[in-house]
Amino acid sequence: MFRNLSRPVSRALLIFSVSAIALALSNAPARAQKAEPCIGGSWELSGALAHFGLAIRMGIEAAVDEINETGGVLGKKLRLVTYDDQGEPARAVDNARRISEKDNCVVMMGGARTPNALAIRPVLSELGQPWMGVMSAGTRVIEWESGKNEWMFRTSMNDRWVGPFLLGHALERSKTKKVGMLYEATGWGQGAVPDVEAAAKAKGVSLVGRETFNIADTDMSAQLIRLRDAGADTVILYAVDRETTNILRSMDRLAYRPTLVSAWGISAQLGQTAGALSEGVLVAGTFSWTGQLSPRAQKVWERMQKKHNLKHPGDLVLPSVTANAYDAIYLVAEAVKLAGEFDKKKVRDALYKVKYEGIIAKYDPAFDQVKQRHDSIIPDHYRMLAYHRGYMMPVEQTPHALKK
Repeated sequence: MFRNLSRPVSRALLIFSVSAIALALSNAPARAQKAEPCIGGSWELSGALAHFGLAIRMGIEAAVDEINETGGVLGKKLRLVTYDDQGEPARAVDNARRISEKDNCVVMMGGARTPNALAIRPVLSELGQPWMGVMSAGTRVIEWESGKNEWMFRTSMNDRWVGPFLLGHALERSKTKKVGMLYEATGWGQGAVPDVEAAAKAKGVSLVGRETFNIADTDMSAQLIRLRDAGADTVILYAVDRETTNILRSMDRLAYRPTLVSAWGISAQLGQTAGALSEGVLVAGTFSWTGQLSPRAQKVWERMQKKHNLKHPGDLVLPSVTANAYDAIYLVAEAVKLAGEFDKKKVRDALYKVKYEGIIAKYDPAFDQVKQRHDSIIPDHYRMLAYHRGYMMPVEQTPHALKK
């Protein structure tokens, strides 16, 4: 009898348990969307790329401080929480979970490395966590090969657009129209190859050489000899400071000095590490703090100068990235205002409605849901910078501007 009575009771309990679990799961995403007025950052805060994280932090802190001094957002002060990913994808994944689940930040701000941004794509989708990139420019960060990107946005450059920009400037500089490419063997460098090749095909030209190198390589002579023998007088570069310094030293030893037209992986530090060898290296960017600034940008510079004891605008290691980070925080703040609350999904949806004038551009709107444009900075906002006397400056303010 006990055996017969236990069967329906067990079934009833089972049905109740399954229903309760289903109800809990259905409600979990809604609860999880409610966030704190917290800006979470996963950047390179130590190691060889620590200056990247510092450049990002300077721009974000300037914007957060300004916003908080005027009352915050929706009456709440913003709080900045940062974690060191050391440029390593695995650490970036751990940090993404910490920022989303433990800190429950309304947005996560990305760091420098494209491989890190690629690694956290599934995690952000799983957690429903808005992310704003300010440096990593890999095309696949935003434009996913499969599936729909719903959570990752960017106030940065996009390599799909950077490729044509670099190629155009390289062809203008090349006397022979023989352009090569030299890139690091990472998701960023390798991901840029099809973008540059597509741009070359559209121009009716072909790259005369494509050479790669590994992180921490010190001698690039073999790659450079092949580019030299192919006749390349201009080289499109995807590299960061350390390897670029080694490339310039290898060029010096070979007495081979093609014009370098680089994506923005290299920073103002190159002027210190490579010295006079950096003169004339061209770098794509979005902003420069040298020269005449708008009144607003001038105030931002003075704030950063005082806080970080800077002597010259050229001391800002990654001028474009610092400006990107500054504008990105204001875009997030405007989205929160439009959402009316610190709710992750509502803030994500509001980003498509943001219209705002920053120091880089007038974002109108910042992002486009219909066109799936998750980049707020478009090619019209790109500009060319050049190293001159150790500083990275607008090319038109240097002797390296093209004579018309």
